[in-house]
Amino acid sequence: MSERFPAIDAAAARRRFSRAAETYPRAARLETEVGARMLERLDYMKLAPRRILDAGSGPAREARALAARYRGAQIIALDFAPQLLPRRGRLERWLGRGVMPLCGDFGRLPLAAGSVGLVWCNLALHWANDPLAVFREFERVLSAEGLLIFSTLGPDTLKELRAAAGASRVHAFIDMHDLGDMLLAAGLSAPVMDMELIGIDYRAGEQLLDDLRASGQTNARADRRRGLSGRRFLEQFRSAPLRATFEVVYGHAWKRPPAVKTVRVFKRLP
Repeated sequence: MSERFPAIDAAAARRRFSRAAETYPRAARLETEVGARMLERLDYMKLAPRRILDAGSGPAREARALAARYRGAQIIALDFAPQLLPRRGRLERWLGRGVMPLCGDFGRLPLAAGSVGLVWCNLALHWANDPLAVFREFERVLSAEGLLIFSTLGPDTLKELRAAAGASRVHAFIDMHDLGDMLLAAGLSAPVMDMELIGIDYRAGEQLLDDLRASGQTNARADRRRGLSGRRFLEQFRSAPLRATFEVVYGHAWKRPPAVKTVRVFKRLP
């Protein structure tokens, strides 16, 4: 990928997610829906992981679903905002059960090489400044025949907001073809990519902005404009109905001797 994207201010993103810890569960509707769709994809994949990493887990809702699906597996819920992570009870800690919360950066995973059978990453990768480095870390911690399954956001995400407010007010998102190339460059095998467009209707654009704030997902571009929004921007979003577009990109790849040298891409229209 030759195009360079504006950097994410990681410290600002962490602060915003931390402040949104209480409101995140009700506001993160897209994450909940996409997580459910990712779980359905696991029905067609044969694996029995002993340890699972939920990278960028937030409150670890899918981690609990993964624990129910793969009984006996240790689930590690990793997030860079500790306030979002679930708390383990004293009995769970003593028994070594439940979801183990871990604060860390998925660009530098505090895990041993080959120690994880499944890496799960739901709508978190787009917060990384270097997705290739993240994929390399996922490849490093995966055991042989381990699976990486992830979702992220593509370039058409929030195109309505970008058109009204300007490009610097919305994150830049990477095309799925580039992500597929990164999977191969990271040493992963048999990558498969696809995408779908999900539209969420809002009575007013302000409701979209409220959801983004409540889930901690406001603009954290390093080159973002600081200060009050312009009058035109506020007028555009105060009361007008809005259908917000989210381009959801799905991908999975395996850690095994390379057998597939190309990326299979499927495009699903709404």
